[in-house]
Amino acid sequence: MVLVAPASKYKIKTFLIYMAVLVGVAAWFFYDGNYNQAFIEKHSPDGIPDATMTLNKKAPAYLVGTAVLLGVYLLVIRNKKVVAEDSALVIDGKTSIPYDTVQRIDKTDFDAKGHFTFTYKTPDGKEIDRKISDRDYDNLKAVLEHLVAKIS
Repeated sequence: MVLVAPASKYKIKTFLIYMAVLVGVAAWFFYDGNYNQAFIEKHSPDGIPDATMTLNKKAPAYLVGTAVLLGVYLLVIRNKKVVAEDSALVIDGKTSIPYDTVQRIDKTDFDAKGHFTFTYKTPDGKEIDRKISDRDYDNLKAVLEHLVAKIS
């Protein structure tokens, strides 16, 4: 049985909202700084722009740039997932952790804070603590139950 915990839909939707707000504010600033004649006359007495006018001229580039960076980050995280396979836990398709290497699981904060930590041993004998949060992945409770069942 394979259980999958995909990237959090809440996190993805939040980034989309942030991007929309940034682009909307950038469009508003761009309009006020370049096309709204009443705003331009009010904030450019004697042809010298004040701080508000300067902000409305320069901010849209930074706001759109930030929205693009958030979009790139969104493209990176949208395909992340934790897969609980029959023999190993695969995190983001890169890290495969066999169940027999898992030393302990700390799930005391899972119900309250939504994360659990487990410790596993690498082939070279090094112990690594890995924290997985439900803010990053959906369906994490089923994966945790499967992990607990496999190491018990």
